[in-house]
Amino acid sequence: MSNTPHTLHEEFPADGQKISALKTSDAHFARLLVEYDVVNDKVHRSETRLDLLTEEEEEHLRKARSRLKDQIASALRK
Repeated sequence: MSNTPHTLHEEFPADGQKISALKTSDAHFARLLVEYDVVNDKVHRSETRLDLLTEEEEEHLRKARSRLKDQIASALRK
């Protein structure tokens, strides 16, 4: 989805080069990026009513996205 909000590029606009470097050098970081994108797409699909989820399911996904974003931010600060 090209118009998915909360993409990593939007969340960390100044860290594009560091994200690319870590993605190729750190397998754990690369997995975090993939997982973030998967969860973010699920949240977006639910918010746009392409997929119908309960409020509890959607909230769980939002919290998962937030935890992943925090882990990515932590890795970028190192």
